[in-house]
Amino acid sequence: MTDPTLGAAPYRDATLPVEARVADLLGRMTRHEKIAQLGAIWPAQCSDGETFDAARMRDVAAHGLGQVTRISGSTLLEPEGAARLANAIQRWLREETRLGIPAILHEESLHGLTALGSVVHPQCINMAATWRPELVEQVAGFIGRAALARGATLVLAPILDITRDPRWGRLEETFGEDTYLVMALGCAYTRGVQAEGVLACGKHLVGHGLPEGGMNRAPAHIGPRELREHFLLPFEAAVRQERLGTVMHAYGEIDGQPCVSSRELLTDVLREEWGFEGVVVSDYDGVNELVVSHQVTSDRAAAAAMALEAGMDMELPRTLAYGEHLERALDRGLLDASVLDLAVSRVLRVKFEMGLFEFPTVAPVE
Repeated sequence: MTDPTLGAAPYRDATLPVEARVADLLGRMTRHEKIAQLGAIWPAQCSDGETFDAARMRDVAAHGLGQVTRISGSTLLEPEGAARLANAIQRWLREETRLGIPAILHEESLHGLTALGSVVHPQCINMAATWRPELVEQVAGFIGRAALARGATLVLAPILDITRDPRWGRLEETFGEDTYLVMALGCAYTRGVQAEGVLACGKHLVGHGLPEGGMNRAPAHIGPRELREHFLLPFEAAVRQERLGTVMHAYGEIDGQPCVSSRELLTDVLREEWGFEGVVVSDYDGVNELVVSHQVTSDRAAAAAMALEAGMDMELPRTLAYGEHLERALDRGLLDASVLDLAVSRVLRVKFEMGLFEFPTVAPVE
């Protein structure tokens, strides 16, 4: 239950600067509560697919929660039902956890919200054929409003990948092969979604659209100049021009380095060069791929430490390689506590900036 003595805590004061609120809340958190902010759950872990189950929620989120994965996309709930489940989760987090920290709720939204009864728009490759960023921005705004009505506050789009190999089976998800067009339409999508108060997620950093042999998730062989001038440019523009809220790594490797554990990409370039201030989220089970696919380690604690040290803040769609494995990494000295604090502060900052502490539920369903 929320600590009643925290009612007047500075982090609860919306008139204070965000950085002051982050510092106050971070200073009050236990290690368990910090680690919980970097994880996620599926709706099935806290409901029967329709009705919220407080006992299940207590089992998976006693110390809080970072994100909830695809309430609409993984259930058969209509908009009102999805919003009610989202509200129930947020109320429980606010009232039944010690610090009352709300969660970010995300959905897939490539060319329409992936949800029962939602509008399906043309695939991205067809949107690109219009050469009209203003239309993409309008579509994205519609998607943002649809997401928000269901309680979602983050959508996993736009696709900022450039694809130049027709053998790759996910070509239709992208805006195509032209760097400038991908940049313009990706920025338009970001602008449209975020104008509605929903975070956009630029993905997949980087090289996802040019895998070896056209095989999905294979390594990308891209030289440093081409990487900078073509494949990174749409991401850079979305960060610098549109203040992109979140970024998702690519499953593959660049020059032998898995993107999920690349400090060069996720920290040196993204944050220090471009000034990215949001959070980096994993592609689904991406941190665990360091063990399963990339096989750079057989130890999930080591994998968790590698990813977090590189700048990979939140694990989606469920807590698999973070959670208890981050605990072990800290206990074994594989990870410094300051790295954990930095990632958690980024997550909290975004939640404060979004106004989730003041308005965690969806008003129309109240």
